[in-house]
Amino acid sequence: MNSPATSVDSPAPDAWEDLVTAALLGTDRRTPPGCEPGPEAPTALLDTAAVETVRRRAGLRPARAAQRPQPAPEDPRPALPPAAARRLAMLLADRPGAAGGGRRGTAPDLMELLPQWLATANARGFAPPPQALPALLDAARGRTDLRPAALTFAGPRAVWLARLNPDWRFALRAAPGRGAALPHLEDAAEVQQLWREGLFAERVALLSAIRAHEPAAARELLASTWATERAEDRLMFLDSLRTGLGPEDEPFLEQALADRSRNVRATAAELLSALPGSALAARMAARAGACVALDHTQQTPTIGVEAPHQCDAGMERDGVVPKAPAGRGERSWWFGQLMEATPLAAWPGRLGGRTPREIVELPVADDWQSELHAAWCRAAVRQRDAEWARALLGSPSAPEAGGPGAVSLAERAKLLGTLGSAERAEWVAGFIATHGLSEAFQLLGVCAVPWAAPLGRAVVDALNIARDAGSYPWSFSGVMGLAERCLDPAEASRLDALLAVPDEPEDASPGAGGYWAEAFQRLVTTLRLRAAMAEELEPVPTPDHPLRTTV
Repeated sequence: MNSPATSVDSPAPDAWEDLVTAALLGTDRRTPPGCEPGPEAPTALLDTAAVETVRRRAGLRPARAAQRPQPAPEDPRPALPPAAARRLAMLLADRPGAAGGGRRGTAPDLMELLPQWLATANARGFAPPPQALPALLDAARGRTDLRPAALTFAGPRAVWLARLNPDWRFALRAAPGRGAALPHLEDAAEVQQLWREGLFAERVALLSAIRAHEPAAARELLASTWATERAEDRLMFLDSLRTGLGPEDEPFLEQALADRSRNVRATAAELLSALPGSALAARMAARAGACVALDHTQQTPTIGVEAPHQCDAGMERDGVVPKAPAGRGERSWWFGQLMEATPLAAWPGRLGGRTPREIVELPVADDWQSELHAAWCRAAVRQRDAEWARALLGSPSAPEAGGPGAVSLAERAKLLGTLGSAERAEWVAGFIATHGLSEAFQLLGVCAVPWAAPLGRAVVDALNIARDAGSYPWSFSGVMGLAERCLDPAEASRLDALLAVPDEPEDASPGAGGYWAEAFQRLVTTLRLRAAMAEELEPVPTPDHPLRTTV
């Protein structure tokens, strides 16, 4: 029979939950685990809870005695500068306020600065302080967007810790091969063994690593076991061919068009359509050309559209999904898929030698303009065609905020991604100068950080105009949050003039000026904090490393 001491040393797996239940219900209604009912039960509950609390704070979950873990691996990277280590502790200790919406005050949101801090620390090649790793993994556990940068910064010890605490098991899933090192890619025997015998995560990591260095070797490795792979695995493996995609991949992708999995066929078709010289692209161009023609019988040349009347077997093999989503017409659904898979270079010759901008400006008959332009947008994004993207984006100062014809803001945001960072920032700055901030949030999200000076000035000027209008700043909280993270810290001094409470016009919302001053104070404080963070992460300056990074 076990003694009370034995019960304490070997608790049930859910002992803590039982203690919480006993504390909530009272010891007169629920006897604590390992305790006898009676007047001593409350004291026994507290004693047991104290012991269990110590267990929960330790690195290991309660378990039977086992072999001592191996020592944590060494991290060869240089340690963080002391000031940066203190800053990391502050960032990890910060938690979002429990008050929810409403007034935020002037204090920066430190957790929102953590991603940029991690990016800079990783770029500098620093290693984290060992004592910061649990809090870092806890932060990554709660925010999936932090995980790639956090695990890179945590280094090999993240996997070591994850094996000791199930709360951090995401680090095992994210690490290639669950923390196991990949073989040397030159060792063909080891590569083949891991590819044929490894776990799925190990095989994905291996295929991605080889594809990044030798695309043809990765494709040949995949082809060697393709027929025996599960459908969901084939889909994931096929997706790795996006890296280094080229004409040499076409024969393999053409074979994948006959795959028994619809998702695999669709992915193969998408990849082939991104190769303008592929046979699939030519087949799609022929089908789309039969649907679109220039009508010269109108007073102004007009694009006429005759959508497909059926989805035949050839179209389905080439990736056209026959069943339309709910609320969508079948013919328009098939038409859109043909258009987005057609090389954009085919249209100038088909439509009278016009440039992409001239083609986009042509009227489209029978209300097909929305469908046609949306498909061209998807094609421009898929084919990374900057000239067509510029044509579809139109002028940022155009009267309509939605774009030429029927290009929505969401589509514009994707089109901007095909342009260089400087051109992207210049276009969004022009859009904000004309249309203000109310519709610019999606567009700002695709701009490189820190924002280029013209874009930063456009955002600040628009915020200043909104303040002078006398409304509350809360409708601009999303843009203000982006500005805190994305404005160049050098802009802080230019914002000092906005910190005073302005005179409120008669029709202004009561107290709006004070709220705006508070918001600008938080913005300035955050920018100066980011400047300090960048300074703390600077390596010791040497003639060989005169670099400076902005957070």
